[in-house]
Amino acid sequence: MSTLRALEEIAVLLELRGDDANARRFRAAANRDVAAHADLNADVADVMRDLEYTGESVYLDELREETPEGLFEMLRLPGLGPARIWRIREGLGIETLSELDVAARDGRLAALPRFGAKMAERVLRSIAAYRAAGAPLLLPHARAESARLIGAVTSRPGVRRAEAAGEVRRHCELVREIVIVAACDGDPVAAAAALAHAPDVAEARGAGTNRLALRFDDGLRAEIHCVRPDEFAVALIRATGSHAHVRALETTAASRGLTLGPAHVLDVDGTPMPTPDEPHVYAALGLAWIPPELREDGDEVGAADRRGLPSLVEFSDLRGVLHCHSNYSDGGTTIAALADAARARGWSYIGVTDHSQSAYNAGGLTAQRVAAQHEEIDAVNARSRDVRVLKGVEADILPCGRVDYPVEVLDKFDFVIASIHTRMGMNAAQMTERVLKALDDPHVTILGHPTGRLLLTREPFEIDIDAVLEKAGANGVAVELNADPHRLDLDWRLLRGARRHGARVSIGPDAHTLDGLDHAELGVGMARKSWLEAGDILNAAPVGEVLEFAARRRRGTT
Repeated sequence: MSTLRALEEIAVLLELRGDDANARRFRAAANRDVAAHADLNADVADVMRDLEYTGESVYLDELREETPEGLFEMLRLPGLGPARIWRIREGLGIETLSELDVAARDGRLAALPRFGAKMAERVLRSIAAYRAAGAPLLLPHARAESARLIGAVTSRPGVRRAEAAGEVRRHCELVREIVIVAACDGDPVAAAAALAHAPDVAEARGAGTNRLALRFDDGLRAEIHCVRPDEFAVALIRATGSHAHVRALETTAASRGLTLGPAHVLDVDGTPMPTPDEPHVYAALGLAWIPPELREDGDEVGAADRRGLPSLVEFSDLRGVLHCHSNYSDGGTTIAALADAARARGWSYIGVTDHSQSAYNAGGLTAQRVAAQHEEIDAVNARSRDVRVLKGVEADILPCGRVDYPVEVLDKFDFVIASIHTRMGMNAAQMTERVLKALDDPHVTILGHPTGRLLLTREPFEIDIDAVLEKAGANGVAVELNADPHRLDLDWRLLRGARRHGARVSIGPDAHTLDGLDHAELGVGMARKSWLEAGDILNAAPVGEVLEFAARRRRGTT
Protein backbone atom coordinates (compact mmCIF):
# COMPACT_ATOMS: atom_id res chain seq x y z
CA MET A 1 0.00 0.00 0.00
CA SER A 2 1.31 3.47 -0.83
CA THR A 3 2.00 5.85 2.04
CA LEU A 4 -0.28 8.51 0.55
CA ARG A 5 -3.21 6.11 0.23
CA ALA A 6 -2.74 4.76 3.76
CA LEU A 7 -2.54 8.22 5.34
CA GLU A 8 -5.63 9.38 3.46
CA GLU A 9 -7.57 6.30 4.55
CA ILE A 10 -6.55 6.82 8.18
CA ALA A 11 -7.74 10.43 7.95
CA VAL A 12 -11.12 9.28 6.60
CA LEU A 13 -11.56 6.63 9.30
CA LEU A 14 -10.68 9.14 12.00
CA GLU A 15 -13.28 11.55 10.61
CA LEU A 16 -15.82 8.73 10.83
CA ARG A 17 -15.04 8.64 14.56
CA GLY A 18 -15.37 12.41 14.93
CA ASP A 19 -11.63 12.81 15.56
CA ASP A 20 -11.16 15.79 13.25
CA ALA A 21 -7.94 17.05 14.86
CA ASN A 22 -6.02 13.83 14.24
CA ALA A 23 -7.64 13.44 10.83
CA ARG A 24 -6.21 16.82 9.82
CA ARG A 25 -2.74 15.77 10.99
CA PHE A 26 -2.78 12.61 8.87
CA ARG A 27 -4.20 14.40 5.86
CA ALA A 28 -1.54 17.09 6.11
CA ALA A 29 1.16 14.43 6.43
CA ALA A 30 -0.01 12.83 3.19
CA ASN A 31 1.36 15.87 1.35
CA ARG A 32 4.81 15.68 2.93
CA ASP A 33 8.01 13.83 2.15
CA VAL A 34 7.91 10.37 3.75
CA ALA A 35 11.51 10.76 4.91
CA ALA A 36 10.80 13.96 6.83
CA HIS A 37 9.51 12.47 10.08
CA ALA A 38 11.28 14.64 12.60
CA ASP A 39 8.74 17.40 13.18
CA LEU A 40 5.59 15.34 12.70
CA ASN A 41 3.08 14.40 15.38
CA ALA A 42 4.42 11.26 17.09
CA ASP A 43 1.46 9.07 16.08
CA VAL A 44 1.73 10.17 12.46
CA ALA A 45 5.48 9.62 12.44
CA ASP A 46 5.05 6.08 13.85
CA VAL A 47 2.56 5.22 11.12
CA MET A 48 4.81 6.60 8.41
CA ARG A 49 7.79 4.61 9.71
CA ASP A 50 5.67 1.44 9.71
CA LEU A 51 4.65 2.11 6.13
CA GLU A 52 8.18 2.89 5.04
CA TYR A 53 9.80 -0.19 6.58
CA THR A 54 7.03 -2.80 6.40
CA GLY A 55 4.57 -1.50 3.81
CA GLU A 56 1.79 -1.84 6.39
CA SER A 57 0.22 0.09 9.25
CA VAL A 58 -0.95 -1.57 12.45
CA TYR A 59 -2.93 1.56 13.27
CA LEU A 60 -4.78 1.44 9.93
CA ASP A 61 -5.63 -2.23 10.41
CA GLU A 62 -7.06 -1.52 13.85
CA LEU A 63 -9.12 1.41 12.58
CA ARG A 64 -10.57 -0.78 9.82
CA GLU A 65 -11.53 -3.50 12.29
CA GLU A 66 -13.19 -1.04 14.66
CA THR A 67 -15.26 0.67 11.93
CA PRO A 68 -18.73 -0.85 11.32
CA GLU A 69 -19.07 -2.17 7.76
CA GLY A 70 -22.21 -0.13 7.23
CA LEU A 71 -20.15 3.05 7.49
CA PHE A 72 -17.92 1.83 4.65
CA GLU A 73 -21.07 1.38 2.58
CA MET A 74 -22.16 4.93 3.40
CA LEU A 75 -18.75 6.20 2.25
CA ARG A 76 -19.56 4.83 -1.20
CA LEU A 77 -22.53 7.19 -1.49
CA PRO A 78 -21.71 10.30 -3.53
CA GLY A 79 -21.88 13.57 -1.64
CA LEU A 80 -22.08 12.18 1.89
CA GLY A 81 -18.49 12.11 3.15
CA PRO A 82 -17.00 11.01 6.49
CA ALA A 83 -17.85 14.14 8.46
CA ARG A 84 -21.55 13.93 7.60
CA ILE A 85 -21.56 10.19 8.26
CA TRP A 86 -20.14 10.84 11.73
CA ARG A 87 -22.90 13.38 12.44
CA ILE A 88 -25.51 10.86 11.28
CA ARG A 89 -24.06 8.14 13.50
CA GLU A 90 -23.68 10.49 16.45
CA GLY A 91 -27.11 12.06 16.08
CA LEU A 92 -29.23 9.05 15.11
CA GLY A 93 -27.20 6.00 16.13
CA ILE A 94 -27.26 4.77 12.53
CA GLU A 95 -24.60 2.32 11.33
CA THR A 96 -26.14 0.60 8.28
CA LEU A 97 -27.38 1.65 4.88
CA SER A 98 -30.82 0.21 5.58
CA GLU A 99 -31.15 2.31 8.73
CA LEU A 100 -30.04 5.40 6.79
CA ASP A 101 -32.67 4.73 4.12
CA VAL A 102 -35.42 4.57 6.74
CA ALA A 103 -34.21 7.73 8.47
CA ALA A 104 -34.10 9.61 5.17
CA ARG A 105 -37.72 8.63 4.52
CA ASP A 106 -39.23 9.23 7.95
CA GLY A 107 -37.82 12.73 8.44
CA ARG A 108 -35.18 12.02 11.08
CA LEU A 109 -32.29 12.70 8.71
CA ALA A 110 -33.78 15.97 7.49
CA ALA A 111 -34.23 17.06 11.11
CA LEU A 112 -30.53 16.75 11.90
CA PRO A 113 -28.68 20.09 12.11
CA ARG A 114 -27.18 21.12 8.75
CA PHE A 115 -29.02 18.41 6.80
CA GLY A 116 -32.57 19.30 5.78
CA ALA A 117 -35.05 17.88 3.28
CA LYS A 118 -32.90 18.44 0.19
CA MET A 119 -29.98 16.53 1.68
CA ALA A 120 -32.32 13.69 2.70
CA GLU A 121 -33.56 13.51 -0.90
CA ARG A 122 -29.99 13.42 -2.22
CA VAL A 123 -29.15 10.62 0.19
CA LEU A 124 -32.14 8.59 -1.01
CA ARG A 125 -31.07 9.04 -4.62
CA SER A 126 -27.50 7.99 -3.77
CA ILE A 127 -28.73 4.88 -1.94
CA ALA A 128 -30.91 3.95 -4.90
CA ALA A 129 -27.99 4.33 -7.34
CA TYR A 130 -25.71 2.27 -5.10
CA ARG A 131 -28.22 -0.55 -4.79
CA ALA A 132 -29.06 -0.44 -8.48
CA ALA A 133 -25.40 -1.07 -9.25
CA GLY A 134 -25.79 -4.52 -7.66
CA ALA A 135 -23.50 -4.11 -4.67
CA PRO A 136 -23.57 -7.25 -2.48
CA LEU A 137 -25.17 -7.09 0.95
CA LEU A 138 -23.95 -8.61 4.18
CA LEU A 139 -26.30 -11.38 5.26
CA PRO A 140 -27.98 -9.47 8.15
CA HIS A 141 -28.70 -6.53 5.85
CA ALA A 142 -30.06 -8.83 3.15
CA ARG A 143 -32.29 -10.54 5.71
CA ALA A 144 -33.71 -7.19 6.76
CA GLU A 145 -34.41 -6.21 3.15
CA SER A 146 -36.00 -9.61 2.47
CA ALA A 147 -38.27 -9.24 5.48
CA ARG A 148 -39.32 -5.80 4.24
CA LEU A 149 -40.10 -7.16 0.78
CA ILE A 150 -41.99 -10.14 2.15
CA GLY A 151 -44.15 -7.72 4.12
CA ALA A 152 -44.84 -5.71 0.97
CA VAL A 153 -45.60 -8.80 -1.13
CA THR A 154 -47.90 -10.46 1.41
CA SER A 155 -49.87 -7.24 1.77
CA ARG A 156 -51.00 -7.51 -1.87
CA PRO A 157 -54.45 -9.02 -2.56
CA GLY A 158 -54.39 -12.71 -3.36
CA VAL A 159 -50.93 -13.46 -1.91
CA ARG A 160 -51.31 -16.27 0.60
CA ARG A 161 -47.68 -16.56 1.81
CA ALA A 162 -44.17 -15.59 0.79
CA GLU A 163 -40.70 -16.74 1.83
CA ALA A 164 -37.13 -15.70 1.15
CA ALA A 165 -35.17 -18.08 -1.06
CA GLY A 166 -31.81 -17.92 -2.82
CA GLU A 167 -28.66 -16.82 -1.03
CA VAL A 168 -30.53 -15.47 1.99
CA ARG A 169 -32.16 -18.81 2.72
CA ARG A 170 -28.90 -20.67 2.02
CA HIS A 171 -27.29 -18.45 4.67
CA CYS A 172 -24.60 -17.06 2.36
CA GLU A 173 -22.32 -14.47 3.92
CA LEU A 174 -22.75 -12.10 0.95
CA VAL A 175 -26.05 -11.77 -0.90
CA ARG A 176 -26.03 -10.51 -4.48
CA GLU A 177 -29.70 -11.06 -5.22
CA ILE A 178 -32.81 -11.21 -3.05
CA VAL A 179 -35.29 -13.88 -4.14
CA ILE A 180 -38.87 -14.20 -2.88
CA VAL A 181 -41.33 -17.02 -3.64
CA ALA A 182 -45.01 -16.10 -3.23
CA ALA A 183 -47.98 -18.48 -3.13
CA CYS A 184 -50.90 -16.72 -4.82
CA ASP A 185 -54.57 -17.51 -5.17
CA GLY A 186 -55.81 -17.34 -8.73
CA ASP A 187 -53.57 -16.78 -11.76
CA PRO A 188 -49.85 -16.39 -10.78
CA VAL A 189 -49.18 -14.36 -13.94
CA ALA A 190 -51.90 -11.90 -12.98
CA ALA A 191 -50.52 -11.73 -9.44
CA ALA A 192 -47.07 -11.00 -10.84
CA ALA A 193 -48.48 -8.26 -13.06
CA ALA A 194 -50.10 -6.64 -10.01
CA LEU A 195 -46.79 -6.71 -8.16
CA ALA A 196 -45.01 -5.20 -11.17
CA HIS A 197 -47.33 -2.18 -10.96
CA ALA A 198 -46.89 -1.62 -7.22
CA PRO A 199 -46.29 2.08 -6.42
CA ASP A 200 -42.66 1.63 -5.27
CA VAL A 201 -41.53 -0.43 -8.29
CA ALA A 202 -39.31 1.60 -10.62
CA GLU A 203 -38.66 -1.11 -13.20
CA ALA A 204 -40.03 -4.60 -13.89
CA ARG A 205 -38.72 -7.23 -16.28
CA GLY A 206 -40.55 -10.46 -17.09
CA ALA A 207 -43.94 -9.00 -17.93
CA GLY A 208 -46.43 -11.68 -18.95
CA THR A 209 -44.74 -14.36 -16.84
CA ASN A 210 -44.95 -15.41 -13.21
CA ARG A 211 -41.30 -14.54 -12.57
CA LEU A 212 -40.32 -10.91 -12.21
CA ALA A 213 -37.05 -9.07 -11.85
CA LEU A 214 -37.92 -5.87 -10.00
CA ARG A 215 -36.01 -2.71 -9.24
CA PHE A 216 -37.59 -0.61 -6.53
CA ASP A 217 -37.48 3.15 -6.11
CA ASP A 218 -34.80 2.78 -3.44
CA GLY A 219 -32.58 0.86 -5.90
CA LEU A 220 -33.07 -2.54 -4.31
CA ARG A 221 -33.26 -5.39 -6.82
CA ALA A 222 -35.21 -8.58 -6.22
CA GLU A 223 -36.57 -11.57 -8.06
CA ILE A 224 -40.17 -12.55 -7.28
CA HIS A 225 -41.64 -15.94 -8.19
CA CYS A 226 -45.44 -16.10 -8.09
CA VAL A 227 -46.89 -19.63 -7.99
CA ARG A 228 -50.05 -21.45 -7.04
CA PRO A 229 -50.17 -22.85 -3.49
CA ASP A 230 -49.75 -26.45 -4.71
CA GLU A 231 -46.63 -25.39 -6.65
CA PHE A 232 -45.00 -23.57 -3.75
CA ALA A 233 -42.80 -26.37 -2.36
CA VAL A 234 -41.09 -27.22 -5.65
CA ALA A 235 -40.74 -23.55 -6.58
CA LEU A 236 -39.17 -22.78 -3.20
CA ILE A 237 -36.64 -25.61 -3.60
CA ARG A 238 -35.71 -24.43 -7.09
CA ALA A 239 -35.39 -20.81 -6.01
CA THR A 240 -33.38 -21.70 -2.90
CA GLY A 241 -30.82 -24.16 -4.23
CA SER A 242 -27.75 -23.31 -6.23
CA HIS A 243 -27.62 -24.31 -9.88
CA ALA A 244 -25.52 -27.35 -8.91
CA HIS A 245 -28.05 -28.44 -6.29
CA VAL A 246 -31.04 -28.15 -8.61
CA ARG A 247 -29.19 -29.92 -11.41
CA ALA A 248 -28.32 -32.80 -9.05
CA LEU A 249 -31.98 -33.09 -8.05
CA GLU A 250 -33.04 -33.18 -11.70
CA THR A 251 -30.48 -35.89 -12.44
CA THR A 252 -31.63 -37.94 -9.45
CA ALA A 253 -35.25 -37.63 -10.55
CA ALA A 254 -34.42 -38.72 -14.09
CA SER A 255 -32.48 -41.75 -12.82
CA ARG A 256 -35.70 -42.91 -11.18
CA GLY A 257 -37.98 -42.28 -14.10
CA LEU A 258 -39.32 -39.07 -12.55
CA THR A 259 -39.21 -35.45 -13.64
CA LEU A 260 -38.53 -32.46 -11.46
CA GLY A 261 -40.52 -29.84 -13.31
CA PRO A 262 -40.78 -26.11 -12.68
CA ALA A 263 -43.65 -26.58 -10.24
CA HIS A 264 -44.22 -30.31 -9.63
CA VAL A 265 -42.54 -33.68 -9.37
CA LEU A 266 -44.00 -35.81 -12.20
CA ASP A 267 -44.23 -39.59 -11.90
CA VAL A 268 -43.38 -42.05 -14.69
CA ASP A 269 -46.75 -41.32 -16.31
CA GLY A 270 -46.24 -37.55 -16.18
CA THR A 271 -48.77 -37.12 -13.40
CA PRO A 272 -48.00 -34.52 -10.71
CA MET A 273 -47.21 -36.12 -7.37
CA PRO A 274 -48.62 -34.53 -4.17
CA THR A 275 -45.90 -32.35 -2.61
CA PRO A 276 -47.47 -30.08 0.04
CA ASP A 277 -44.09 -29.12 1.50
CA GLU A 278 -40.35 -29.49 0.91
CA PRO A 279 -39.86 -32.78 2.81
CA HIS A 280 -42.51 -34.35 0.57
CA VAL A 281 -40.63 -33.16 -2.55
CA TYR A 282 -37.36 -34.72 -1.41
CA ALA A 283 -39.19 -37.88 -0.31
CA ALA A 284 -40.83 -38.15 -3.73
CA LEU A 285 -37.32 -38.19 -5.20
CA GLY A 286 -36.25 -40.88 -2.71
CA LEU A 287 -34.10 -38.46 -0.71
CA ALA A 288 -33.85 -37.30 2.88
CA TRP A 289 -34.80 -33.64 3.36
CA ILE A 290 -31.79 -31.40 2.81
CA PRO A 291 -31.51 -28.30 5.05
CA PRO A 292 -31.35 -25.08 2.99
CA GLU A 293 -27.84 -24.19 4.20
CA LEU A 294 -26.44 -27.32 2.52
CA ARG A 295 -27.94 -26.77 -0.92
CA GLU A 296 -24.74 -25.58 -2.55
CA ASP A 297 -22.45 -27.84 -4.58
CA GLY A 298 -24.57 -30.92 -5.34
CA ASP A 299 -22.64 -33.32 -3.08
CA GLU A 300 -25.40 -33.00 -0.50
CA VAL A 301 -27.83 -34.77 -2.85
CA GLY A 302 -25.72 -37.93 -2.92
CA ALA A 303 -25.41 -37.80 0.87
CA ALA A 304 -29.19 -37.45 1.17
CA ASP A 305 -29.61 -40.46 -1.10
CA ARG A 306 -27.29 -42.51 1.18
CA ARG A 307 -29.00 -41.13 4.30
CA GLY A 308 -25.57 -39.76 5.13
CA LEU A 309 -26.37 -36.13 5.95
CA PRO A 310 -25.03 -34.87 9.28
CA SER A 311 -27.24 -33.96 12.23
CA LEU A 312 -26.50 -30.25 11.96
CA VAL A 313 -25.76 -28.09 14.98
CA GLU A 314 -28.66 -25.97 16.24
CA PHE A 315 -28.49 -22.62 17.99
CA SER A 316 -30.06 -24.27 21.03
CA ASP A 317 -26.99 -26.56 21.25
CA LEU A 318 -24.77 -23.68 22.37
CA ARG A 319 -24.03 -23.73 26.11
CA GLY A 320 -22.12 -20.43 26.05
CA VAL A 321 -19.77 -18.27 23.99
CA LEU A 322 -16.04 -17.64 24.28
CA HIS A 323 -15.21 -14.38 22.47
CA CYS A 324 -16.56 -11.18 24.06
CA HIS A 325 -14.99 -7.82 24.86
CA SER A 326 -15.78 -5.77 27.95
CA ASN A 327 -15.12 -2.16 28.88
CA TYR A 328 -11.70 -3.25 30.10
CA SER A 329 -10.53 -2.92 26.46
CA ASP A 330 -12.64 -1.89 23.47
CA GLY A 331 -16.00 -3.34 24.51
CA GLY A 332 -18.90 -1.19 25.56
CA THR A 333 -20.27 -3.04 28.55
CA THR A 334 -19.38 -4.39 31.97
CA ILE A 335 -18.56 -7.94 32.96
CA ALA A 336 -21.66 -8.13 35.14
CA ALA A 337 -23.82 -7.02 32.20
CA LEU A 338 -22.25 -9.69 29.99
CA ALA A 339 -23.08 -12.34 32.60
CA ASP A 340 -26.68 -11.11 32.77
CA ALA A 341 -26.94 -11.17 28.96
CA ALA A 342 -25.64 -14.74 28.88
CA ARG A 343 -28.26 -15.73 31.45
CA ALA A 344 -31.01 -14.09 29.38
CA ARG A 345 -29.95 -16.19 26.39
CA GLY A 346 -30.01 -19.42 28.36
CA TRP A 347 -26.23 -19.88 28.40
CA SER A 348 -24.36 -21.26 31.39
CA TYR A 349 -21.02 -19.56 30.68
CA ILE A 350 -19.47 -16.64 28.86
CA GLY A 351 -15.79 -16.04 28.15
CA VAL A 352 -14.50 -12.48 28.49
CA THR A 353 -11.60 -12.03 26.06
CA ASP A 354 -10.30 -8.49 26.05
CA HIS A 355 -7.28 -7.56 23.98
CA SER A 356 -3.73 -8.21 25.14
CA GLN A 357 -1.13 -5.57 25.89
CA SER A 358 0.27 -5.21 22.36
CA ALA A 359 -3.11 -3.98 21.06
CA TYR A 360 -2.62 -0.58 22.65
CA ASN A 361 -5.02 1.17 20.26
CA ALA A 362 -7.77 -1.24 21.34
CA GLY A 363 -7.07 -0.67 25.03
CA GLY A 364 -5.03 -3.86 25.44
CA LEU A 365 -4.66 -4.97 29.06
CA THR A 366 -1.42 -4.63 30.98
CA ALA A 367 -0.60 -7.34 33.49
CA GLN A 368 -1.93 -5.07 36.24
CA ARG A 369 -5.22 -4.56 34.40
CA VAL A 370 -5.51 -8.32 33.91
CA ALA A 371 -5.26 -8.79 37.67
CA ALA A 372 -7.93 -6.15 38.29
CA GLN A 373 -10.25 -7.73 35.72
CA HIS A 374 -9.81 -11.17 37.25
CA GLU A 375 -10.74 -9.80 40.67
CA GLU A 376 -13.93 -8.38 39.17
CA ILE A 377 -14.72 -11.67 37.43
CA ASP A 378 -14.28 -13.51 40.73
CA ALA A 379 -16.71 -11.08 42.37
CA VAL A 380 -19.30 -11.53 39.61
CA ASN A 381 -18.98 -15.33 39.80
CA ALA A 382 -19.37 -15.25 43.57
CA ARG A 383 -22.80 -13.65 43.12
CA SER A 384 -23.94 -16.03 40.36
CA ARG A 385 -24.93 -19.66 40.58
CA ASP A 386 -26.15 -20.27 37.04
CA VAL A 387 -23.70 -18.40 34.78
CA ARG A 388 -19.93 -18.63 35.03
CA VAL A 389 -17.69 -15.92 33.60
CA LEU A 390 -14.48 -17.45 32.24
CA LYS A 391 -11.18 -15.60 32.33
CA GLY A 392 -10.09 -15.42 28.73
CA VAL A 393 -7.99 -13.13 26.55
CA GLU A 394 -7.62 -12.39 22.88
CA ALA A 395 -3.83 -12.39 22.73
CA ASP A 396 -2.04 -11.07 19.68
CA ILE A 397 0.13 -13.42 17.68
CA LEU A 398 3.20 -11.25 17.24
CA PRO A 399 5.06 -11.18 13.89
CA CYS A 400 7.65 -13.60 15.26
CA GLY A 401 4.92 -16.12 16.15
CA ARG A 402 5.14 -15.55 19.89
CA VAL A 403 1.86 -15.12 21.78
CA ASP A 404 1.55 -11.79 23.60
CA TYR A 405 2.24 -11.80 27.39
CA PRO A 406 4.89 -13.71 29.30
CA VAL A 407 4.18 -17.23 30.53
CA GLU A 408 3.38 -16.15 34.08
CA VAL A 409 0.53 -13.94 32.80
CA LEU A 410 -0.80 -16.49 30.29
CA ASP A 411 -0.94 -19.03 33.11
CA LYS A 412 -3.61 -16.93 34.85
CA PHE A 413 -6.25 -17.34 32.11
CA ASP A 414 -8.83 -20.12 31.84
CA PHE A 415 -8.33 -20.10 28.08
CA VAL A 416 -6.55 -18.08 25.39
CA ILE A 417 -7.69 -17.00 21.94
CA ALA A 418 -4.65 -16.23 19.79
CA SER A 419 -5.32 -13.86 16.88
CA ILE A 420 -3.46 -11.85 14.28
CA HIS A 421 -4.19 -8.13 14.17
CA THR A 422 -0.94 -6.78 12.69
CA ARG A 423 1.51 -7.33 9.83
CA MET A 424 -1.11 -8.95 7.64
CA GLY A 425 0.92 -8.39 4.46
CA MET A 426 3.31 -11.28 5.11
CA ASN A 427 3.60 -13.79 2.29
CA ALA A 428 1.95 -17.19 2.66
CA ALA A 429 5.09 -18.97 3.86
CA GLN A 430 5.85 -16.33 6.50
CA MET A 431 2.27 -16.11 7.74
CA THR A 432 1.89 -19.89 7.89
CA GLU A 433 5.12 -20.25 9.87
CA ARG A 434 3.97 -17.48 12.22
CA VAL A 435 0.66 -19.17 12.99
CA LEU A 436 2.10 -22.68 13.23
CA LYS A 437 4.59 -21.43 15.81
CA ALA A 438 1.77 -19.89 17.84
CA LEU A 439 -0.15 -23.16 17.74
CA ASP A 440 2.79 -24.82 19.50
CA ASP A 441 2.26 -22.58 22.54
CA PRO A 442 0.44 -24.79 25.08
CA HIS A 443 -1.52 -21.80 26.37
CA VAL A 444 -3.36 -21.36 23.06
CA THR A 445 -6.86 -22.81 23.24
CA ILE A 446 -8.47 -21.23 20.15
CA LEU A 447 -7.07 -19.72 16.95
CA GLY A 448 -9.12 -16.54 16.43
CA HIS A 449 -10.48 -15.34 13.04
CA PRO A 450 -7.89 -17.47 11.22
CA THR A 451 -7.63 -15.54 7.92
CA GLY A 452 -8.25 -11.97 9.10
CA ARG A 453 -10.79 -11.15 6.40
CA LEU A 454 -13.29 -8.29 6.65
CA LEU A 455 -16.08 -8.85 4.16
CA LEU A 456 -16.33 -6.12 1.49
CA THR A 457 -13.36 -4.34 3.12
CA ARG A 458 -10.27 -6.55 3.45
CA GLU A 459 -9.25 -9.75 1.69
CA PRO A 460 -7.97 -12.69 3.77
CA PHE A 461 -4.24 -12.67 4.36
CA GLU A 462 -2.19 -15.29 2.56
CA ILE A 463 -1.82 -18.52 4.54
CA ASP A 464 -1.74 -22.28 4.01
CA ILE A 465 -4.97 -22.88 5.89
CA ASP A 466 -4.88 -26.66 5.42
CA ALA A 467 -1.51 -26.83 7.16
CA VAL A 468 -2.89 -24.67 9.95
CA LEU A 469 -5.98 -26.85 10.40
CA GLU A 470 -3.86 -30.01 10.39
CA LYS A 471 -1.60 -28.57 13.10
CA ALA A 472 -4.59 -27.35 15.13
CA GLY A 473 -6.14 -30.81 15.04
CA ALA A 474 -2.87 -32.50 15.99
CA ASN A 475 -2.20 -30.08 18.86
CA GLY A 476 -5.74 -29.98 20.23
CA VAL A 477 -6.34 -26.31 19.40
CA ALA A 478 -9.83 -25.21 18.39
CA VAL A 479 -10.29 -22.89 15.39
CA GLU A 480 -12.73 -20.03 15.56
CA LEU A 481 -15.75 -19.39 13.43
CA ASN A 482 -15.82 -15.69 14.21
CA ALA A 483 -19.50 -14.81 13.89
CA ASP A 484 -19.18 -11.06 13.50
CA PRO A 485 -21.13 -10.47 10.25
CA HIS A 486 -18.18 -8.54 8.81
CA ARG A 487 -15.85 -11.49 9.36
CA LEU A 488 -17.58 -14.90 9.37
CA ASP A 489 -14.07 -16.27 9.52
CA LEU A 490 -13.15 -19.10 9.07
CA ASP A 491 -14.98 -19.23 5.74
CA TRP A 492 -17.63 -21.96 5.69
CA ARG A 493 -15.98 -23.46 2.60
CA LEU A 494 -12.82 -24.11 4.63
CA LEU A 495 -14.39 -25.20 7.91
CA ARG A 496 -15.08 -28.71 6.68
CA GLY A 497 -11.31 -29.08 6.74
CA ALA A 498 -11.34 -28.48 10.50
CA ARG A 499 -13.57 -31.49 10.96
CA ARG A 500 -11.44 -33.54 8.57
CA HIS A 501 -8.33 -32.78 10.65
CA GLY A 502 -10.09 -33.32 13.98
CA ALA A 503 -10.01 -29.69 15.13
CA ARG A 504 -12.92 -28.46 17.26
CA VAL A 505 -14.65 -25.24 16.20
CA SER A 506 -15.50 -22.36 18.54
CA ILE A 507 -18.40 -20.16 17.42
CA GLY A 508 -17.39 -16.77 18.80
CA PRO A 509 -19.59 -13.68 18.49
CA ASP A 510 -16.61 -11.30 18.92
CA ALA A 511 -19.14 -9.14 20.75
CA HIS A 512 -18.24 -5.57 21.67
CA THR A 513 -21.81 -4.78 22.79
CA LEU A 514 -24.60 -6.81 24.36
CA ASP A 515 -26.44 -6.96 21.03
CA GLY A 516 -23.26 -8.33 19.49
CA LEU A 517 -23.77 -11.55 21.43
CA ASP A 518 -26.55 -12.35 18.97
CA HIS A 519 -23.93 -12.72 16.23
CA ALA A 520 -23.66 -16.29 17.53
CA GLU A 521 -26.81 -17.13 15.57
CA LEU A 522 -25.07 -16.17 12.31
CA GLY A 523 -22.15 -18.34 13.31
CA VAL A 524 -24.39 -21.33 13.85
CA GLY A 525 -25.79 -20.86 10.34
CA MET A 526 -22.27 -20.87 8.90
CA ALA A 527 -21.39 -23.95 10.96
CA ARG A 528 -24.45 -25.68 9.51
CA LYS A 529 -23.30 -24.68 6.03
CA SER A 530 -20.02 -26.40 6.86
CA TRP A 531 -21.81 -29.68 7.72
CA LEU A 532 -20.85 -29.36 11.39
CA GLU A 533 -22.64 -31.15 14.22
CA ALA A 534 -22.95 -30.17 17.88
CA GLY A 535 -20.07 -32.49 18.76
CA ASP A 536 -17.78 -30.48 16.49
CA ILE A 537 -18.48 -27.22 18.36
CA LEU A 538 -16.41 -26.46 21.45
CA ASN A 539 -18.95 -24.12 23.01
CA ALA A 540 -21.74 -26.64 22.58
CA ALA A 541 -20.00 -28.50 25.39
CA PRO A 542 -20.64 -27.83 29.10
CA VAL A 543 -18.29 -25.48 30.92
CA GLY A 544 -16.38 -28.30 32.59
CA GLU A 545 -15.51 -29.84 29.24
CA VAL A 546 -14.39 -26.47 27.86
CA LEU A 547 -12.09 -25.90 30.84
CA GLU A 548 -10.72 -29.43 30.58
CA PHE A 549 -10.11 -28.87 26.83
CA ALA A 550 -7.93 -25.85 27.71
CA ALA A 551 -6.25 -27.67 30.61
CA ARG A 552 -5.32 -30.67 28.45
CA ARG A 553 -3.73 -28.27 26.00
CA ARG A 554 -1.62 -26.70 28.74
CA ARG A 555 -0.63 -30.14 30.03
CA GLY A 556 0.26 -31.29 26.53
CA THR A 557 -2.06 -34.30 26.81
CA THR A 558 -4.28 -33.72 23.75
